[in-house]
Amino acid sequence: MKLIVGLGNPGCEYENTRHNIGFYYLDILANKLNLTFKEKYKAMYAKTKIENMDVILLKPLTYMNLSGEAVIKFMNYYKIKSEDILVIHDDLDMEMGRIKLKENGSSGGHNGIKNIILNLNTSEFKRLKLGISNNKMIDTKDYVLGKFSEEDLKILKQNETKILNIIDDYFNLPFNDLMSKYNRRD
Repeated sequence: MKLIVGLGNPGCEYENTRHNIGFYYLDILANKLNLTFKEKYKAMYAKTKIENMDVILLKPLTYMNLSGEAVIKFMNYYKIKSEDILVIHDDLDMEMGRIKLKENGSSGGHNGIKNIILNLNTSEFKRLKLGISNNKMIDTKDYVLGKFSEEDLKILKQNETKILNIIDDYFNLPFNDLMSKYNRRD
């Protein structure tokens, strides 16, 4: 079984904010697969099959800084290995629209990833990092909780097909091959 986690914050006030980019793309995937989310263990989730594999799409409702609390509950309940988890999240250190796959490693200062590492007691899970740029003139908290600009929304829309292709390929390619295919700069 695979677990695909989109990170974000619950509530209308956080819709279309930079920190919710994981929720944004997970919703696009769920829509493509015609899935409806249900609530369990402080998260919204949907179960499906992709390439004959059981898959759970997960949006933690614990707020970003406690994302790991929901992830560990699903991981334990469904007996999912950490290496079968893919976390989709924002990255301040990459320009808007840039996409990077990463096999494991540190949190890079991302509090949601930091909390997942803490709860899972490992950093051995896969990440799909999505660049949101950074504006050093704005406090980081205010920036990540700020709304996307019209230009940013166009970039998000343009990346939808690529993100869906990455997730499709995630089920068909070894992760190293997936990184080689998509981590190139266009």
